[in-house]
Amino acid sequence: MATTALPTPLDQQRRTRFALPGGPGWWTFCAAASLALAVFTSLGPHRAWGAAGALGYAAAAVLAACGRPARTVGAVAVTGGVVLPLVVLLAVDRAQLEVEVVARAAALLLADGTPYAAHPLIPEDFNPYLPGMAAFGLPEAVAGSGPLTDPRLWMGAAFLATFAYALPTGFRREPLLWVAACPLVALPLAVGGVDLPVVGLMCLGLAEAGRGRGGRAGLWLGLAAALKWTAWPALPVALALLAVGSAGDRRRAGLRCAFVALLTAALVLPAAWRDPGTFHAHVIAFPLGLTDAVSSAASPLPGQLLATHVPGGRTLALGLLGASALLVAVSLLVRPPATAPDAALRLAVGLLLAIAFLPATRFGYLVHPLVLAVWAAVVRQRPVDAPVFVRIQRKATR
Repeated sequence: MATTALPTPLDQQRRTRFALPGGPGWWTFCAAASLALAVFTSLGPHRAWGAAGALGYAAAAVLAACGRPARTVGAVAVTGGVVLPLVVLLAVDRAQLEVEVVARAAALLLADGTPYAAHPLIPEDFNPYLPGMAAFGLPEAVAGSGPLTDPRLWMGAAFLATFAYALPTGFRREPLLWVAACPLVALPLAVGGVDLPVVGLMCLGLAEAGRGRGGRAGLWLGLAAALKWTAWPALPVALALLAVGSAGDRRRAGLRCAFVALLTAALVLPAAWRDPGTFHAHVIAFPLGLTDAVSSAASPLPGQLLATHVPGGRTLALGLLGASALLVAVSLLVRPPATAPDAALRLAVGLLLAIAFLPATRFGYLVHPLVLAVWAAVVRQRPVDAPVFVRIQRKATR
């Protein structure tokens, strides 16, 4: 006899969980992308990552084709895409330039009270990050260079911790494993990337804003804003999200968020006041390509192409950047995001436009919209209240 039974909460949770790409095709694509980077890049750390990642992703593709559990496949991908190249690069003391910049900024901060060199001449002398980023270099500046004091370890740990904490309970392990294995995240985890802790803090700030916790949201977003300019657009998005509550609650939560965020982000002020000209040269003029030393950040995106090949293209690119920021701002006023995932997607779109039109940009910046979009997709999933299917149970009849 066949009977029907309502699905259990576990059934509903499984049915509504976001399905991240994880089949043989996805891991084969990751292996091909890693191998292409290893072949065509001129950067030694990236070449090492590409070779190790290609092997790890290829093994993950084989295991996925054989029907192995998703967690096993993901663990193999993380081993090949993050752990193996990270161990090798730490052993030979090789890293992306950003790691050296952060370490030098911390040393300057302890020695001179500012993370910025007074007279930068070549691109390697510039520190385009806000003063808070130097915190990740303090272990090396205090205890000396070594595998455990390497800034990329602390930046990666900050990202993984904040991103995991921003995910809902019960939905953390699989999304975290997938994000860590994704090439766009695995590469900076292994070679060093300053964008990871920034986007992790943005996800955590939006998560707290979605819960109506203005003070906590302001704290996390303020810390992100003290690291890099790319975090500042998250503050108006969070304020727009908080504004959808009841009149009294939204005003108090919004004020708390803005006050705590600005108070926390004020960490940048001592360095700016100490030498405004140097601060401007490092964190404003250099990233915008307004100094004699040209940033090494380059990718065939619209802003870079305009600035390089079109007369007056830099001004045009900056104009498009301002126009896109204005459009996003208007959208926040006209139709503020109703949920934290909506806010994350709105922020992802805004950052994607900014990355496209910046005169000096690179593909690695795309980690911001990627992580925000994945976080939004995972958080959006919730068990449904009403069943839409039933489970058939077979019972023997006498």
